[in-house]
Amino acid sequence: MEKFKYTSPNVLLVTSRNPQGTLTTAAEQGTAVEPTGIAHRGFAGVYPENTVAAIEAAVTDSRATSVEIDVMPTADGEVVVFHDDTLSRLTDAPPSVAGTNLWELAYDRIAGYDVLGTSQSIPRLGDVLAAIPPEVTVNIELKNPGSTELRFAETLDESTLTVATDRWRAFVGRVIDIATDRDHDLLFSSFYEGALAATRELAPSVPIASVFYDSVDTGLELGRRYDVEAIHPPWNMVTDASLPADGPVSGSFDDVDLVETAHQAGRDVNAWTVTTWQQAAALAEAGVDGIIADYPGVCAPYERPTPDSVTR
Repeated sequence: MEKFKYTSPNVLLVTSRNPQGTLTTAAEQGTAVEPTGIAHRGFAGVYPENTVAAIEAAVTDSRATSVEIDVMPTADGEVVVFHDDTLSRLTDAPPSVAGTNLWELAYDRIAGYDVLGTSQSIPRLGDVLAAIPPEVTVNIELKNPGSTELRFAETLDESTLTVATDRWRAFVGRVIDIATDRDHDLLFSSFYEGALAATRELAPSVPIASVFYDSVDTGLELGRRYDVEAIHPPWNMVTDASLPADGPVSGSFDDVDLVETAHQAGRDVNAWTVTTWQQAAALAEAGVDGIIADYPGVCAPYERPTPDSVTR
């Protein structure tokens, strides 16, 4: 099914031979290394995340060729673009409503609240997709099907997986129907095995990504089980220990070269959530395919500094 194709993020990694005759990478030569810029929730660091305005701003910025959004259901069957289970962090909903699970509220109820002090409201998935040009890849993260009984970032046994897949199936089906009504290249991603299983069952040709959390082994195993097109590890799971330990997930990770492992299996590596140029530079040198970023500036092409170019 052609509309389900996923265009792999392109990494410009030029190689040549040095005077000793061995291969050197572009980063070692000081030439540009360019992972694809992926606007996380529409560049959530500068725009009201997951809103139409944020997406419109992100897709007009040449530094991003892909956008990442989160999807959730409402009580009346709408699919909305929103990250949190409740309205408390992101909207001006009153206390009587703010702590209620989003999927227990009808769309007309939540649409009247402003996001992050702006005039933007929580949008439907269809409205967000309508704001994205067809040449921009859309990464849809399956955030929650409307349940508190989820198993986060775990591999499941057969009986538990059957229940989890059933829990996700109807919601994933609605998301697929809405997303494939347009001509975008798509990538569906999730922390949840039930979501990945439901997507593979309902639309086997939809490209999917396993989102890692605090376990390299779990993320890789989910990637193998569903033969995913991409893996999405936290950025500090990819880079070495030379950067400050302020990554999105804490922990001492296994000594596994995720980029090499994924590329040998034919999978892309898109790292989340990048907030500084130092993180982006380290990821570019590591050879990732995409940088999921909160700020457009970190998506600019990276050129490794040389001693002559450094101003002191």
